[in-house]
Amino acid sequence: MVEIINGLTTKEAINSRLKNFFATHGYEGILYTSYPILPSGVKRIIIDALWLSKKYGIIAFDLIQTEEEASNYEKRQQEIFDALDSKLRQYSEFKKGKKEFLLTIDVISFAPGLRVSPQQNSEYKIIKSEEDLEKYINSLAKWSNSHLFDKVHSAIQSMITLKKKIEERKVTKKFSRADKLNNLEKNIAVLDRFQEKAIIEYYGGIQRIRGLAGSGKTIVLALKAAYLHAQNTDWNIAITFYTRSLKQQFKELISKFFFEKTGEEPDWKKLKIINAWGSYNDPLDERGLYYDFCLTHGIEFLNFRDAKRKNYNSPFDFACQHAMEQIEKNKISLIPKYDVILVDEAQDSSKSYLQLCYNFLRGDRKNLIYAYDELQQLNEGSSLPNPKEFLKIEDFDDRILKVCYRNPRPILVTAHALGFGIYRTNNKGERELVQFFDQPELWNDVGYSIESGELKAGSEVVLVREKNTSPEYLENHSSIEDLIVFKRFDDQETQADWIANEINKNLHDDELTYKDIVIIHPNPTTLLNDVGILRSKLLEKCINSHIAGEEDADIFYKDESIAISGIYRAKGNEVPMVYIINAELTNSGEIMERGLRRRRNILFTAMTRSKAWVRVCGIGERMEGLIEEYNQIANNYFKLRFKYPSSEEIKRLNTIYRDIDRKEVNTKKGELQTLEKVLLIAQKIKNGEAFLEDYPEEYRELIKRIIE
Repeated sequence: MVEIINGLTTKEAINSRLKNFFATHGYEGILYTSYPILPSGVKRIIIDALWLSKKYGIIAFDLIQTEEEASNYEKRQQEIFDALDSKLRQYSEFKKGKKEFLLTIDVISFAPGLRVSPQQNSEYKIIKSEEDLEKYINSLAKWSNSHLFDKVHSAIQSMITLKKKIEERKVTKKFSRADKLNNLEKNIAVLDRFQEKAIIEYYGGIQRIRGLAGSGKTIVLALKAAYLHAQNTDWNIAITFYTRSLKQQFKELISKFFFEKTGEEPDWKKLKIINAWGSYNDPLDERGLYYDFCLTHGIEFLNFRDAKRKNYNSPFDFACQHAMEQIEKNKISLIPKYDVILVDEAQDSSKSYLQLCYNFLRGDRKNLIYAYDELQQLNEGSSLPNPKEFLKIEDFDDRILKVCYRNPRPILVTAHALGFGIYRTNNKGERELVQFFDQPELWNDVGYSIESGELKAGSEVVLVREKNTSPEYLENHSSIEDLIVFKRFDDQETQADWIANEINKNLHDDELTYKDIVIIHPNPTTLLNDVGILRSKLLEKCINSHIAGEEDADIFYKDESIAISGIYRAKGNEVPMVYIINAELTNSGEIMERGLRRRRNILFTAMTRSKAWVRVCGIGERMEGLIEEYNQIANNYFKLRFKYPSSEEIKRLNTIYRDIDRKEVNTKKGELQTLEKVLLIAQKIKNGEAFLEDYPEEYRELIKRIIE
């Protein structure tokens, strides 16, 4: 069966006939419509349709709608052939020796309904009906190099070029970690059908892209931005994100993809890569999108410190709400500036930021595209609702990326189990979740299938990840005991000793590079103090380290230095070996377990930065609790086994494990201290040490009720 991927076309009628032909004739492969875009001399061309088949090879279609188009079909076919041939000849994989090219490219014109056929020769074909198209395809010689199909597919997607260059690791030991990584990274980079459709298929309006960690959301947004820029060079496009260290990654991806499609550099004045928030210190044309909105409309801009003072838990959400309130209160007319805005990490930026972006867009059908993973939500607040609710729209395009290409299955399932608290025991010794999806179908959306039970309240459910959503090659290189290690220590020093020794082994015995390793601390406010001992231990072994972003907010890695990061900067910087330090901070909270949901999301996000191995380290009894949870996960063979909660239970979890800010904490403490004093007074009166009449009359009734 042919997988059809639809680009935006102006030849809808004939395009539909071609798609219907492939949908009903039992052929296999992939059919692109209005794709790919390729450089052709001083211009770029968009191929009307391209079919990749393991049996028949590569067939490109020139679609003819009018007699005028038929008059110069030979020229168009030649341009299509030259562009495809030039692109594919770049790759050594498609050559044998100096001269032999292993691919055959067919280009034909498809013109159903054409009344008058121009004169034809054997080299340039016009096919006028579906019957003739079937005969033509069946007459083709079978492709003798069908083993190259995946590489051709990758080349058409431009993914061969976009693959990160394999780190120059000096491998002297077979089966060392470095050797395993080099083999792992040699897997052909091919976008799956969910990713590819999310990039190419877009018809304007709101598009939501959902996917778990490692499903490729960032690369999909980057390639989508480049694709839209290549199609619409006059549009003002912004791609925006919450984590500053993502900027360089976006720029590299977009530059490479755009050059592959056009042979040119992007116009960075028309396609802007900007942080969500921004600051006064950024260059004027690179200040954050929120800052740009405030500047454009002449309203107050709140920096992080000011916004946090007014709303400790959700400063950015507060700042964006404040901006929209100023627009409404002062009756300021909106000034649209962008044709498309793409938002990465939308779970951290809040619905108010998406509303702000929406109001910064031109046109009636505003082009807002955003990607998110609910479990990576690090800022306290409610999860993103359906865009129909908060953007007041009638419809939107929803895309789901199910396959995880980063994390080995045991690491991903463990991260999910800890994030949800699947095997967690609360302070009363009872099994209790931390948070939960409010829609049952989301489990399928993130790549789980039901082994037993039902996704309904009260049912005992077992969920599993299968190889179609977690490829086996990601975990087959190492044993489970090596993929994941949980370690408890008595104090900071013994923890630092162990991690420093392990990193020393990684760099020397395992042959990893400095950029293969990241240390993540879950609490940014105590990071500097908590990692001081560890940095000293590393230095004793002549291993340099640095705090990511300390000198330059956009720089994460340094040569010959181990990156130590808080969770925010770690996002978007995935590495083979991740060490999580002081992981006990992600277990039960200090005040009635408040904030546990956010802390578990931090643990989930930290673990899913790993592409191969993770070490979860912590101190004391709280770390013992995490280890016990992990043991339950492993004992259940990395399956999620739980009793499905009711909607009322889900609401209760979201209430009791939410964060409360310092002001609210102090208020609660004050209330408890007051209650303690009142109980002491009641006890004195009960013991005859004081009299009810000693206290103000307005409090006597309350004291009497307490005594009774």
